[in-house]
Amino acid sequence: MSELVDKYADIRPYNDDEVAASVARLIDDNAFVDVLAKYNLPRFLSTFSIVSRALVRRQLRKKWGAISTVEEVQQEVSRYLAMLVKRTTSEVTFSGLDKLDPKQAYLFISNHRDIVLDPALVNWGLFSYKMKTVRIAIGDNLLQIPYITELMRLNKSFIVKRSIKAPKEMFRALSHLSAYIYDSLIGGNSIWIAQKEGRAKDGFDQTDPALLKMLQLQGRKQKKEFSEYIRELKIVPVSISYQYEPCAIAKAKELYHKLHHGKYTKSAGEDIASIVEGFSAAKGHVHLAFGQPVEDGCDSPEQLAKTIDEQIIDSFFLHPGNNIAGGCKQAVIDKKDAAEFEQRMALVPEELKSLVLAMYAKPFERKAELNSSESYK
Repeated sequence: MSELVDKYADIRPYNDDEVAASVARLIDDNAFVDVLAKYNLPRFLSTFSIVSRALVRRQLRKKWGAISTVEEVQQEVSRYLAMLVKRTTSEVTFSGLDKLDPKQAYLFISNHRDIVLDPALVNWGLFSYKMKTVRIAIGDNLLQIPYITELMRLNKSFIVKRSIKAPKEMFRALSHLSAYIYDSLIGGNSIWIAQKEGRAKDGFDQTDPALLKMLQLQGRKQKKEFSEYIRELKIVPVSISYQYEPCAIAKAKELYHKLHHGKYTKSAGEDIASIVEGFSAAKGHVHLAFGQPVEDGCDSPEQLAKTIDEQIIDSFFLHPGNNIAGGCKQAVIDKKDAAEFEQRMALVPEELKSLVLAMYAKPFERKAELNSSESYK
């Protein structure tokens, strides 16, 4: 293994020579096998662990036993994703990908609405356009369960160490991460990272300048001006819009709890439940708008954050629910779409309705604000 790869061994995805052992660990992991049994076997079978585990392991060995490279993992993931798209969306559409260079590595920075689906659908778009899939930034808060760590690192995910508290140790970890992202891009591997830590639970998509300062740590080491270094990274903003907001009720519950009790503490397994809901729930039409590499408006982290936000807001695809919640009078809303949105809102507990409506309205309001400010320039 090369010296370059070795120095990132604590955060990087698995390499080809580590895939077979990782797959073997997954097949031997009772917790992982039990989750698959719960969602794939009849209920009466999944309750008998001896039988269900044997059945699931036999299927896993049959499907995954021969997998030995990251590329083969990606091919397998693409098949699962194709089934998920067919089962839970009305369509997934893309814009802007045809304007990107397939041979160029990019740093994709997107809004964040779903824990796993956001980067998975970015990869789906790249895969569909015969472009290399991304390496995915994922917080270590999601890696408390061994099989989740295995699955993520198999699927080209690298670790962002958010749980570190000591300032000096955190700075070292962020510098290490910044160097890894830079070396990945220079080595021809695109990166996906969310515009801020955590999902936008209130529908307010906003880039955190702290993320951009982290990216610049490697640039500072190279003694490069911020704007010069940012152009080198080839940052492409990505705007992801779901017709039906993933985990909307769960997000609203968290917001409600913070509003009325001051804080919210996640229960054990809550992130996993969100991942499962994100995968399994109906999403309607999903659109991903890929922007152009940032060349201007990047003289400081704050200015760059604003530039990224403007691209994400401007290219956000407004679905009927966004227009209805935002009180749009101009858009022609199909009666069927309006009825479906009303039906979904009828399932929302009364105390959460205003929060869910605000979630859908926020992209409409921010796009209207952006267009209004543009008209006065």
